[in-house]
Parts: sequence; C-alpha cells; structure tokens
Amino acid sequence: MVQLGRHYGRGPASLAEIATEEDLPRAYLEQLVVNLREAGLVTSTRGAHGGYELARPPAMVSMTEVLRALEGPLAPMLCASEDPEHALVCDRSTRCTVNLLWVRVRDAVAGALDSMTLADLVPPRASLANVQSQPLQGALTTS
Repeated sequence: MVQLGRHYGRGPASLAEIATEEDLPRAYLEQLVVNLREAGLVTSTRGAHGGYELARPPAMVSMTEVLRALEGPLAPMLCASEDPEHALVCDRSTRCTVNLLWVRVRDAVAGALDSMTLADLVPPRASLANVQSQPLQGALTTS
C-alpha cells in the first residue's frame, strides 16, 4: 500500500514493480491485492500498462482499513472481538477477568491505527529529495 501511495496520481503500478521495490514475491502480492480490492482500497486496470492504484488519495485511507482488509479483526484475542457473537465461542466471556485487558489492547491498537493514514507513511516526493540531500542537524563536524 505504501508503494501504491508513492505512485498515487501517476496511473497504475504493476505488481512486478512493487515486488521488486519491496523485495517480495509477486505471488504473495497477488494474494494481498485480492483482499485490498474487495475492501475497496485499490482498483485494477488490465492491459499492457495496467496494474493497481489506490481507490482514493492516501490521506483518505486509514491504516485501520488497511490492516482490517489484510489481517481481519484487530482483536488480539477472540474474546476482545467487536462481534457480539464471540460469546458463543467462549462461554467464559461474561466472567473473564482478563477480557478487560484484551479489550483495552484492541482499543489502543485501533486508536493508533485510526490516527494514521497511508499519507503518513508516504513522504512527499519533493521533501524526500531535500531530506536525502541535507546533512543531519546536530551532526558532528570536523574542522
């Protein structure tokens, strides 16, 4: 998704390009884009210049959406699921003393992810070049 965010506005990116950039197997990426497309996060274009692109600007894509599309529910344990039917799986959920911990962990993770968008992970192109060419502030210099 970060690669698609970097490529946003320049047309579709091929999975072969992304696989090379991220050093990931193309077959693995093919599995991921199925879930991302079903979640409405990416669109695909067929043909010689086809590929995948974000369905909306990176600033409009929350990291919660991305993680849920790729990983499913954010709950660290089934008992912390937001699904009210979890009680059918665990009959201890109403009297479980650790459930509160897992719910708080889930909420903290969701809060952190909700506070970030894909744009937060995609540095602006112009300033990225400036950052790479600038020396570190506070770096030691020799005279």
